[in-house]
Amino acid sequence: MSAYKALTKKNSEDKRINKQRVMMLCSRGVTYRYRHLMNDLEGLLPHSKKDAKLDTKNNLYILNELADLNNCNNAVFFETRKKQDLYVWMAKTPNGPSVKFHLQNLHTMDELKMTGNCLKGSRHILSFDKTFDSAPHWSLLKELLGQVVEKNKQNTPGYTHLDKDDLSLVEIGPRFCLTPIRIFEGSFGGPTVYENPEFVHPNFVRAAMRKSKLVKYAARQKNNTERNARLSMAKESRETEVSDKSVFK
Repeated sequence: MSAYKALTKKNSEDKRINKQRVMMLCSRGVTYRYRHLMNDLEGLLPHSKKDAKLDTKNNLYILNELADLNNCNNAVFFETRKKQDLYVWMAKTPNGPSVKFHLQNLHTMDELKMTGNCLKGSRHILSFDKTFDSAPHWSLLKELLGQVVEKNKQNTPGYTHLDKDDLSLVEIGPRFCLTPIRIFEGSFGGPTVYENPEFVHPNFVRAAMRKSKLVKYAARQKNNTERNARLSMAKESRETEVSDKSVFK
């Protein structure tokens, strides 16, 4: 009996699967579009757990404790700044690494009005180009994204039967762009492993746009001032001509 138990225990250990669970939450001040994006991603990731909003934006190490309480080994945090900039944190809790993204060009599933996710709960297929194998930080991002999106095979398994002919990919959304800002060694902090030198902060972009508008406004005001000066000079010259004619008539 003991030998049978030992064999069954060994077989169960060999078949053990690394279960990935993802905790998703956002910060205070999130807009409705970002909230809809979070709901769309939650529908695409059946192994995710949604938590309440986080009040603080400075002490992000609290997310490690929340992930431990929710029995999650991955965390995705949506951080909103000035109610218009969205930053997405992806971390492998509790030891790291973690990466901070800037999300742009967002289009939710409701905005795109696509057909929808017909295979909800099924496993995902991730496609990466050769760029993700060209540098160590890209390989790290590839592995981190794979573990966040990876779904347990024994959790609501889905079987998809495909024909060999007439295969096509259909977009269901959402659609967005992620720009990596910085990769940290720890979870939601720690030493910086990689920093994107090409990233420009949205505040600088908005300041440059305001400056360009200010230059255009100053040029337009200068043109208006010169035009008013020319009109006043022309009016004075006409009045002078009329007065001269009336005197010498």
